[in-house]
Amino acid sequence: MTSIGSAQPLTSVLFRGGHIYSPTDPQATAMLVEFRPGSDRAIDGGAIDGRAVDGRIAWLGDAADAPAADRVVDLDGALVTPAFVDAHVHTTNTGMMLTGLDLSAVRSAAGMLDALARHVATVPTDAVVLGFGFDESTWDDQSLPTPQELDRAAGGRRALLSQASMHSALASPAMLAAAGPQVSGMAGYDPSGWVRRDAHHAVRSVALGSVSAAQRRAMQEAALRHAATLGIAAIHECAGPVTSSEDDLTDVLALGGLRRDADGGLPEVYGYWGELLAAAKAKELGAIGAGGDLFADGALGARTAHLSVPYVDGEPDACGHGYLTAAQVTEHVVDCVRHGMQAGFHAIGDEALRTVVAGYREAAAIVGIERLRDGRHRIEHVEIVDKAIIAGLAELGLVASMQPAFDRLWGGEGQMYEQRLGLHRSLESNPMGALHGVGVALAFGSDSPVTPFDPWGSVRAAVHHHNAAYRMSVKAAFAAHTRGGWRAVHQDDHGTLVPGAPATFAAWSVPAGLAAPGSAGDGDRGVGPGLPALRPDEELPRCRRTVLRGVTIYEQP
Repeated sequence: MTSIGSAQPLTSVLFRGGHIYSPTDPQATAMLVEFRPGSDRAIDGGAIDGRAVDGRIAWLGDAADAPAADRVVDLDGALVTPAFVDAHVHTTNTGMMLTGLDLSAVRSAAGMLDALARHVATVPTDAVVLGFGFDESTWDDQSLPTPQELDRAAGGRRALLSQASMHSALASPAMLAAAGPQVSGMAGYDPSGWVRRDAHHAVRSVALGSVSAAQRRAMQEAALRHAATLGIAAIHECAGPVTSSEDDLTDVLALGGLRRDADGGLPEVYGYWGELLAAAKAKELGAIGAGGDLFADGALGARTAHLSVPYVDGEPDACGHGYLTAAQVTEHVVDCVRHGMQAGFHAIGDEALRTVVAGYREAAAIVGIERLRDGRHRIEHVEIVDKAIIAGLAELGLVASMQPAFDRLWGGEGQMYEQRLGLHRSLESNPMGALHGVGVALAFGSDSPVTPFDPWGSVRAAVHHHNAAYRMSVKAAFAAHTRGGWRAVHQDDHGTLVPGAPATFAAWSVPAGLAAPGSAGDGDRGVGPGLPALRPDEELPRCRRTVLRGVTIYEQP
């Protein structure tokens, strides 16, 4: 294998003996990758001299007709598809969960305390303990540990255990003390240590501030390497002054992509900075948009998503909380348009979404509807909608950045959505298929570590939505998790395997086999030729290789 910096860089590589998922030749079994004259020539760790690598697809067709190449790679029957894009990621937090305290499997307060105590025994006595992923809605007894129990399990350490939504957390007494006495006067504070809203933001900032630059880089690299093992070639990092920091964003932007080392590189990172009226700062930081986690509301798990009808399991008349007005949304969007940046907002509840859509509509009246539409501005999550909201998304050309795993995990009978919203509203949540059906642009992601990187699992979740009316075809859901993510960051030539397109793809073992052309699964509208059916009981495809612009960033050992 040619290594980075080799004196004999490759100029072409032929991948043959597989099934190429291509709209131009559905029967193709081979694909030739070439490097443009004057570009870096790289494949499988070929030479990189500081310029952008530009491996492109030069040909595809039957292997028997393949042109000559510098190197031939045997696909051994693998399915080759465009690589996935995860359109909503928190890279450092994902790395923390992968390398630290993962609470997603605990099913009781006692289980949480046991996991915390075991983890504390492995870290230095002065370390701040950060845990992620517990979901009390899955517990038979949803009572949380008391401050005294948490303090004992943490050994008196500062500990912050984030609920799965990442919009609320359980803080140990030492962690609350470290955040200062002012926290007790903030919205969302509770002496039990359960913090939401402003109190959560303040305590979280103190906790994340304990992570050193070296630790942060290691966590980010762990997260990106893991993404590459799952066929993900690019992520959208959703940063901001509440969720991370300026240094965190610039570090992960510098780390992602192709580089001179023995491993070739990591998935590309496209950054969003979620601060109001900060388009200029976002551009200076290297982000492509001032959005992502710019909060119009909170989350359903924390009962802070802004709803028009109260939560059924919260305080009487409690409808969550809205952080922005329509006027603020308008001012922010206009600021973004004038700086040539994408705007975006986190909005989950229907009341928050009405506010954001109204703000976008007023911005369109100021800058012009076509100019606004050309920006492909975004809304993250889009969970509780009505027909008027959907119509606004389509009218304004907004990208709905959605997470199908939310329905898979929380949309079923008796699960969190029904607990918070009641049965009817729970079935109306996350309507990916309805948005797709009227032409709203979709970009799928995980919101990792809220849910794990799992692109094929997300595609399957969209195909088998708990509400049959909102299901998508495998072909449409796959496109939302590949081409949709590229188009959301204006990389329109990515996401399909056709001559001239960037050579960004993944090769897969498909234990369940490919679906017959035109076949239909449980409620979908046809799989489409060349893709797995993704039935609920079937094993998902496994990644063998991930290639970014011609360079292999992951190869199965």
